[in-house]
Amino acid sequence: MTSKPLLDEAVQAAVIDTVVELGAKLSVWRTDEKMRAYINREQHKLAADYAADAFLRETLGKLTPDIPIVSEEDADHFSARAPLYWLLDPIDGTASWRGGFAGFVTQLALIADGEPRFGVVRAPVLDKTFVADTEGRAFLNGARLPAREPDERIVVTDNTPEPHGICVPVMRTLGTDGYHESGSLGLKMCLVADGTADLFVKDVVVRDWDVAPALAVLRSVGALLTQANGSPFLLAGAYDKPGGLLVARDRALWERAGHAVAAAKGWRFQA
Repeated sequence: MTSKPLLDEAVQAAVIDTVVELGAKLSVWRTDEKMRAYINREQHKLAADYAADAFLRETLGKLTPDIPIVSEEDADHFSARAPLYWLLDPIDGTASWRGGFAGFVTQLALIADGEPRFGVVRAPVLDKTFVADTEGRAFLNGARLPAREPDERIVVTDNTPEPHGICVPVMRTLGTDGYHESGSLGLKMCLVADGTADLFVKDVVVRDWDVAPALAVLRSVGALLTQANGSPFLLAGAYDKPGGLLVARDRALWERAGHAVAAAKGWRFQA
């Protein structure tokens, strides 16, 4: 007996269209002072954050009424999780969105038993839509993404014009070939998936909704994502993860970068 798919193809297509539509709205809202207004300045929440969240909730509620929704914009985030749920990040890279930069995305993932089984990351200004479907395939603007393979090249991505923080000692140790400025966490991870970059390292708190959509894409192309010390990144427990991220195109680069991070931070790398 064939098991029922998590999402049929028509629903997957409708969800992708929804995220793309929201991206178009976000591009327009950037010139709307009402949308740019702070609702909660302490938490850096804008009217656009809540409007984007409401749009996704309304559409997903119609498409998949039986699947609960967890969003970055929820007032509270409890550690108990449903076996199947949507995880939303309506605007990842809000500062980029408000500041007029290209590197923001809207993204979501379907989580089943603690694993991202479907993900969409849309960068509207860059006109890039990354999708990981329920069959384990990854796409960029409809074209299948190939598996990432080992390579001598090492291009690092992060969110500032010049390398900073943990990137500096890691790049020095590895002898990297280039640096690519990008915006949101989700976008940087997807750039490792599509071959624009090879490595992304962060040693700050990250949150499950930042990571889950791109994690589905990365896994589909064989790239690795863990916490910065090499321990698994699990979509369980608290949504805030203090262990940072280590994202690499292949295992050999992941190990080299992990040891470089450990040397810089005084950690033990858990390879």
